[in-house]
Amino acid sequence: MPIQQPSNQIKLTNVSIVRLKKGGKRFEIACYKNKVQEWRNGVETSLDDVLQISNVFTNVSKGEVAKSNDLQKAFGTSAVDDVVKEILKKGEVQVGEKERDHDLASLRKEIATLVAEKCVDPATQRPYPVGMIEKAMAEAGVSVKAGKNAKSQVAETLRLIQGHSTLPIQRARMRVRVVVPAAEGERLQEQFRALAESVEKEDKGETWETIMLIEPSQIRGINELLQKECKGKGRVETLTFAATADNN
Repeated sequence: MPIQQPSNQIKLTNVSIVRLKKGGKRFEIACYKNKVQEWRNGVETSLDDVLQISNVFTNVSKGEVAKSNDLQKAFGTSAVDDVVKEILKKGEVQVGEKERDHDLASLRKEIATLVAEKCVDPATQRPYPVGMIEKAMAEAGVSVKAGKNAKSQVAETLRLIQGHSTLPIQRARMRVRVVVPAAEGERLQEQFRALAESVEKEDKGETWETIMLIEPSQIRGINELLQKECKGKGRVETLTFAATADNN
């Protein structure tokens, strides 16, 4: 006869475990990898898509399910969904050393890729290979933060590379075209020029048109000028990033 497993034991593999200690006991839930952060960021809203199984455990690795009266004592409710939401919100994600190292390496690569996409060599206006960015990150002592996504770490990474590595680097410039009625162009041209790193050309006719190189962050200032001063009668177009501007 087959050996009967205890009814409160469930075996799970390839899980991301979230643990919360409360009321003197340990409670765990078994989630799909990457879904915990998506839940916390508000990207994922369905518990069914976060949990591998809708249950609360005292020990996921042993498959031991928490008892209802223990949930009631610790959380004031035995409703699994309510307990799960609190554990998701307040619990700590348990990560093994190998998995942590792999995740940090992947995050580091993602940050380097984003920096490479957004930045150029000031001398050639060409982007660097990702591998060169990774070497500069190491030289600059960049320490990636596991709890933050790659995009949010780009600005700090660039600042460290610029200040503490030998790699010359700057943000890529955007080439934009601004078109407004001629009268508005004459009135606002100095304000537009102040937002530009350089002006490639200006044309005046029925409309005033300029092509400028700007830092990407200045696109907001241009849009605000257009909305405030031109009342929807002007427009801005992104042509290219300056990484290819020297070809034209």
